[in-house]
Amino acid sequence: MSLFTPSAAWVSDEHRMFADMTNRFFADELAPNIERWVDQGIVDHDFWRTAGQAGIMGGAIPEDFGGAGGDMGFESVVIYEQARTGDCGWGYGIQSIVVHYITAYGTDEQKARWLPGLASGEIVGAIAMTEPGTGSDLQAVRTRAEKDGNQYKINGSKIFITNGQAADLIITVCKTDRNAGSKGMSLIVVEPDQCEGFKRGQNLKKLGMKANDTSELFYEDVKVPQTNLLGTEEGQGFYQLMKQLPWERLLIAIQALGAIDFALEQTIAYTQERKAFGQRVMDFQNTRFKLAECKTKAEVLRSFVNDGIARLIDGTLDAPTASMAKYWGSEVQNEVMHECLQLFGGYGYMMEYPIARLYADARVQMIYGGTNEIMKELIARAIDE
Repeated sequence: MSLFTPSAAWVSDEHRMFADMTNRFFADELAPNIERWVDQGIVDHDFWRTAGQAGIMGGAIPEDFGGAGGDMGFESVVIYEQARTGDCGWGYGIQSIVVHYITAYGTDEQKARWLPGLASGEIVGAIAMTEPGTGSDLQAVRTRAEKDGNQYKINGSKIFITNGQAADLIITVCKTDRNAGSKGMSLIVVEPDQCEGFKRGQNLKKLGMKANDTSELFYEDVKVPQTNLLGTEEGQGFYQLMKQLPWERLLIAIQALGAIDFALEQTIAYTQERKAFGQRVMDFQNTRFKLAECKTKAEVLRSFVNDGIARLIDGTLDAPTASMAKYWGSEVQNEVMHECLQLFGGYGYMMEYPIARLYADARVQMIYGGTNEIMKELIARAIDE
């Protein structure tokens, strides 16, 4: 199975070659480590560097800043192939989001300072939006950054931060003007090893995605240079977040498609081999019909995802469409995981079978990146304009 549809106009020979290379890399370097990373609750930092050396990361980073200078199709390939390998533990999705904030809004000095390390895997990135009392309502963040000489002094806390234990660079959503509403928000880059007062909470225990380190972060008079303000002007944070959210939401749909393809492959193989009442499980009409339904849903999603990638590349992917992709993709992912696990019977409930992990991992897809209820509200607002 492949990310690409036969008619996808955005796909070039370079994308196909990159997909083949990425698929082989994940088969050799990622797949054998999945269970170990699940047990330890974090992906080895060495893997980030190995991926960087292999050219997996930074496909859309300009060549001047250590990347390959390609389009967002290359990023889409990595996101898909990782999920297609049966993994969601490696936090490259967040790395990609961080990269594109810096690419889109960073000064040349900031790009030169951070992008090469993000491409090579020497730097692991995170973005800290969510707070203990604030989820999808980003305007309600309470973490504040106040000027202190030529520095910012940051106080507050964040929760559910992907790559929270491993991150060397954290784009932190702060209020730089508490009285200006959405216009008082700014994005400030915090480098934990270079400042005092920053603390990581414990690696949070989750229902799924157990190999992905997720943390609470604490800022207590954390001082960073004012040059760490992303861009050159305070108060642009909310605008920057809104402009980049379409990629984050399409990314979740791409992950969903990769996970669905892996689950279907595993389930088809199992039902072809497993016997019940003297025949293959695949030979029961219920099995065949369920798999036919799942396959159809996957192909509809594949077409929608490819259209979204094409729009992303040409700059026409709007927020409502990205919200549709995130909502629909994650819903379909959960539906397919439910049906596939059922076809495994009792073995599907055993963690030694990947389908059990995939089932648990899928659930959060409908929550993070904006809950699906928020996605529906955003879609409805566009309808009601």
